[in-house]
Amino acid sequence: MAIIEAVGLRKVFRSLERQPGLGGAVRALFSRTFVDKVAVDDVSFSLDAGELVGYIGPNGAGKSTTIKMLTGILVPTAGTLHVAGIVPYQNRMANAANIGVVFGQRSQLYWDLPLRESFELLRAIYDVPRARYLENMKHFAEILDLERFLSTPVRQLSLGERMRGDFAAAMLHDPKIVFLDEPTIGLDVIAKEAIREFISMVNKERGTTVILTTHDLADVERLSRRIILIDEGTVIYDGSLERLREEYGTHRTLVVTLAESYPELAVPGAELESRDHNTVRLRFDRRRLTAEALIRRVTERYQIIDVAITEPDIDSIVRRIYLEGYHEGVVGAPS
Repeated sequence: MAIIEAVGLRKVFRSLERQPGLGGAVRALFSRTFVDKVAVDDVSFSLDAGELVGYIGPNGAGKSTTIKMLTGILVPTAGTLHVAGIVPYQNRMANAANIGVVFGQRSQLYWDLPLRESFELLRAIYDVPRARYLENMKHFAEILDLERFLSTPVRQLSLGERMRGDFAAAMLHDPKIVFLDEPTIGLDVIAKEAIREFISMVNKERGTTVILTTHDLADVERLSRRIILIDEGTVIYDGSLERLREEYGTHRTLVVTLAESYPELAVPGAELESRDHNTVRLRFDRRRLTAEALIRRVTERYQIIDVAITEPDIDSIVRRIYLEGYHEGVVGAPS
């Protein structure tokens, strides 16, 4: 049974259109014109318990608006929504007991209190049994390396330390579902890796359902098997990363280190992508030529020291879809 079910979700924001100047302000007193902006339009998806899904799209696509409807902060203009059997905006307190939320730009920690005291307050708010709280704290402190700054006021924590604290805070009450909105934004490599390991752990070991929205596609590639791609408020793709690569990542690159510098270099079936001294990059279509056949063609013509094959990265594939739109079953080279 699906733990999250969204059918035909739509969210429209209405704002007053004001004309400039004093005259515009006076006219607005007697005649008002409103402008509707559609943030989410006919979004439908379902998630089974224990799934970890990447919910991605460009700025303004409707990702955060969707998350806010799932958490009960916003009421949908149309459509139906159930989270763990609850309609979020109709029963926000019951919904809050089932979910954890991490917003990369905002914190649920108490700014002037030591991190430990923030956790104690959240324990009381969610009525977490003391034994379970201590067990969770011990586990999270070990994984996220919290012990060294538990006594530090939140306002004195670095961004990476604060984000680790936010992740622990979101998981203290053992939520069934966790929503992560840009959780690694602005973090350094070490902090990102710690956060990714924590997300993977709570998903695999605790069976927590996770929806991850991010612009850092390395997070999605590392953690998610399924992605939902949204653009202009509409879901344009829902499926595996593998299928997306199969449809849009048809070109690969053979990186060859040559034994000497050859003035002219040409290999049938491949395009010279770039050249740096004795290292050349040859781009080829895997539908027309296998890597093995291309390597054989190169070795027949030139002396080589080393070869490597690079796959199209997920960033270039998704960038192409943003620019051209998604068309099921399409094949071709990323732009």
